[in-house]
Amino acid sequence: MHFLSEELDIYVTKHSEDEPDLLAQLNKETHQKILQPRMLSGHFQGRVLSILSKIIHPTHILEIGTYTGYATLCLAEGLAENGTIDTLDNEEELFDFQRNYFDKSIWSNQITQHLGDALDIIPTLTKKYDLVFIDADKENYINYFHLIVPMMNKGGIILSDNVLWSGKVLEEVKPNDITTQILLEYNQLLKEDPRVETVLLPIRDGLTVSRVK
Repeated sequence: MHFLSEELDIYVTKHSEDEPDLLAQLNKETHQKILQPRMLSGHFQGRVLSILSKIIHPTHILEIGTYTGYATLCLAEGLAENGTIDTLDNEEELFDFQRNYFDKSIWSNQITQHLGDALDIIPTLTKKYDLVFIDADKENYINYFHLIVPMMNKGGIILSDNVLWSGKVLEEVKPNDITTQILLEYNQLLKEDPRVETVLLPIRDGLTVSRVK
């Protein structure tokens, strides 16, 4: 589902910040070589992630779901001096692809890749995070949220991607559609949980911004 017409989407992108050259290369190579390139954040959402990170100016970022590292590098643009990013993914075949682009960036030494199940890795992390980006398996969004809220600094921001799920959140949920059901529960949780205040932005497939109180 496209929430904006193609013409309006092009206009919005043209009147937003340009995509940096390194990210343009990453975008192109992802589409050439990697399965499911639509999972890439892409130019417009990438610039949204970048400017949010620059506004927050986080010392520590946690990313759950790396894919090819596009969003990682967008978030890195707002890092405080000597800040860090922990990025988690379970796709071993993408590890070297990610690292190649991380090493081409100025944040190479600030990005740590963690390979494995995020539910196992998150409890081993000892930092207090200022910014978290959740963009992994939707079935575990609720589990991720409950794990990370206690690890956030007050005023920290949790970004959750794909929360509109191609508009399926408005449709009757099929009995075997566990993903949509969990996203409906997750969106309600973000609205009602007293630990956060939330606004859902209709950007691409839905991006929720939740501030930890």
